[in-house]
Amino acid sequence: MFRSKPLFVVAFALLLAARCAACASAGQIRLEVSLDKPTMQADQKQPAFVKVGLTGFKLEAGHKRVPVNVAIVLDKSGSMQGEKIAKAKNAAIAAIGRLGSSDIVSVVTYDSTVQVIVPATKLSDKEAVVQQIRRIEAGGSTALFAGVSKGADELRKFLDKNRVNRVILLSDGLANVGPQSPSELGALGASLMKEGISVSTLGLGLDYNEDLMTKLAQCSGGNHSFIEQANDLARVFNQEFNDVLSVVAQEVAIDIHVAAGVRPVRVLNADAEINGQQVILQMNQLYSEQEKYVMLEVEVPATQAGKAREVAEVRVSYANLQTKTTDRLTSAVSANFTSSLAEVEAKLNPAVCAAAVLQVSNVQNKLATTLRDQGDIEGARRVLLENSKYLGENAAKYKVEILELRCVDNLDQAKNLAGPEWNKYRKAMRGQQITDDQQQSYGAKKP
Repeated sequence: MFRSKPLFVVAFALLLAARCAACASAGQIRLEVSLDKPTMQADQKQPAFVKVGLTGFKLEAGHKRVPVNVAIVLDKSGSMQGEKIAKAKNAAIAAIGRLGSSDIVSVVTYDSTVQVIVPATKLSDKEAVVQQIRRIEAGGSTALFAGVSKGADELRKFLDKNRVNRVILLSDGLANVGPQSPSELGALGASLMKEGISVSTLGLGLDYNEDLMTKLAQCSGGNHSFIEQANDLARVFNQEFNDVLSVVAQEVAIDIHVAAGVRPVRVLNADAEINGQQVILQMNQLYSEQEKYVMLEVEVPATQAGKAREVAEVRVSYANLQTKTTDRLTSAVSANFTSSLAEVEAKLNPAVCAAAVLQVSNVQNKLATTLRDQGDIEGARRVLLENSKYLGENAAKYKVEILELRCVDNLDQAKNLAGPEWNKYRKAMRGQQITDDQQQSYGAKKP
């Protein structure tokens, strides 16, 4: 005899089906693991590059974006007086105009001391926040570490893994009150990243410490931008909020298991922990439809022609901000071996090769900066000229615009290692280096 199911069972089944349908239609990060040389020369030990690419899913029209928890931390030391502080306030006000009532905002200023102008609050009254920002006046020294720390304190009032938690720091001067070394600010950035907080640093003018600012951003998973003129502040604030409002994933953990016999050498563009055959690293956030990748250099042992060898397996976990779940992805990559050099060339992966060239050249650009800091101008020039040639040759081979641009950049930098322009070029180089490391959607403006 047929018996109808109780109403609550039917309701539960419908709810479960609806949730499953929602999950099925929700976006997921795309993981792509690939080799520069999918087919390698047989019978010889050789280097290779493994690219681990993660691309954020598209935010579909009609989907509600993830709410944000943002602390805007503004330097109001004496050097910010006049046009700088006026443009900074206008840029911050314009950025706040893009936020909604479900977003959290706080505003912190610092000179010799730190002041919370707007405590962390839901943005239900934009005009009240705007009025507080308009009252900011410049004067005093630069307590940068304390400013960032206080901004993070405000974020912690509403800290939530289902929000985008970010400090946006603007400074035009050297930190001269409290901790002021790149290592100290880097340690602060790393500790904030563990809490799910990123720090984007905006360096204005030619007097700030670019090593400190880039270290803080890089260690926390934020952006960095060199802004030479105050007139560019509105543009950069807008670009920064483009990123903040398009975050689709957080707490990204990457675990690379390198196959037996293959030796992990280094990760070119990120801090990573290498333990035997395991390579572990993290990213703080991923943006909609933007790829971020890490480039792992490995050494592959001699292998007979006609054989195949697994090179690496990659496991990724991340917090999906759309579904509020922890998603996991797995992929692996293998290489084939041949005695034919022509076959090796024919089967190269141009996109991975070009990305590897970019990251190798970025390492060399950092070396040139270090040599210049040590006073070895000629040594730095040699590195940059060789780097420019390397980039130019590969730009022609792979037809990739970024390589051609960096070819010109390195040549230009080689010509400006001495003289009054060096400070400006150094800031642009540091900005360019972190842009290429992290594939920022925007970067330092060329001198």
